[in-house]
Amino acid sequence: MKVIIVGCGRVGAQLASLLSLEGHDVAIVDREAKAFERLPANFRGRRVTGVGFDREVLRQAGIEHADAFVSVTSGDNTNIVAALMARREFHIPKVVTRVFDPQRAEIYRRFGIPTISPTTWAANEIKDLLVHADLSSRLTLGSGEVQIIQIDLPPMLVGHAVNELATPGEISVITIVRQGKGLIPFPGATFQEGDYVYLAVLGSAMGKLKKLIGWG
Repeated sequence: MKVIIVGCGRVGAQLASLLSLEGHDVAIVDREAKAFERLPANFRGRRVTGVGFDREVLRQAGIEHADAFVSVTSGDNTNIVAALMARREFHIPKVVTRVFDPQRAEIYRRFGIPTISPTTWAANEIKDLLVHADLSSRLTLGSGEVQIIQIDLPPMLVGHAVNELATPGEISVITIVRQGKGLIPFPGATFQEGDYVYLAVLGSAMGKLKKLIGWG
């Protein structure tokens, strides 16, 4: 895969290094040549000095043949403009950008550009570590609004219907691990002793989940 990364800060440099090590063709762009010092000595990609939304700079980086584009500079405006240019002008199929302002991040998600908001993600992660530390989070989705939670089935739910642990739009049982095998719940399924349960849960419904499993 041919990838262009705009921004050689800590995130951009590490992403470029990881992709390069996996054998991808990487070009990284930054307006400061000194920023490339963050790249490891074994980085095999291209370094392009210039503004990340300058058409000629992007062409120099190979955007006309790129499969993916990432903008992770320290400026929201630069990231947004570069991402929109990559998607709309150069028709790059995979475009991801980082936006610190949560409200703006949501707007650009609606434009069809996958947008990471570290501000929202970090706030949600810290909140859950403080308030719901007893629930084992395996994965967060979006900017932390939805979490994949793993629990040992409480004894009180053995023999009960799976849908008793679900709340439409808030809590969904997605997988049961039973005797080492993963199962997708089917209508009418019941829990058995020893089950491990994976749930998709809205952050706002964590308290409700605790009550359903008897921890509230």
